[in-house]
Amino acid sequence: METPMPLPTKLITGGCLCGALRYEAMGEPLNMGHCYCADCQKASGSGFIPFMGFSASALRFSGRSQAFECKAANGGVATRNSCPVCNSLVFGGVIGESDSFTIYAGSLDDKSHFHPTIAIFARNRPQWVPLPPGVTAFDTMPPSD
Repeated sequence: METPMPLPTKLITGGCLCGALRYEAMGEPLNMGHCYCADCQKASGSGFIPFMGFSASALRFSGRSQAFECKAANGGVATRNSCPVCNSLVFGGVIGESDSFTIYAGSLDDKSHFHPTIAIFARNRPQWVPLPPGVTAFDTMPPSD
């Protein structure tokens, strides 16, 4: 009897504008959505940040990143990482410490991997930014399971 071949694992890649900071994510993201918090609006210069969450074990980073820390909505610290060469915002989390990371969907090589299902901090959504169809909106962070 033949052993079935394992199914290939999805590989999602991306990085900054100049290519100096890159990542590879294996498998499906934990979550995907839009964050409308005031900090994400300021950090992105837009009405929201589209994000994909991955466990740390699913990600591999290459190149240097420049971390910026600020107070998070939950009272902790939010760490956003950009490329020190081109200043592109790429991911959230602390390499070597965080158990999960947020990849900013604008940094994806193949944007078709992004399918938002949630909207967080929707109470801060600017009126000029429409909610994507079919997303579940939360005024703040969704309850943790």
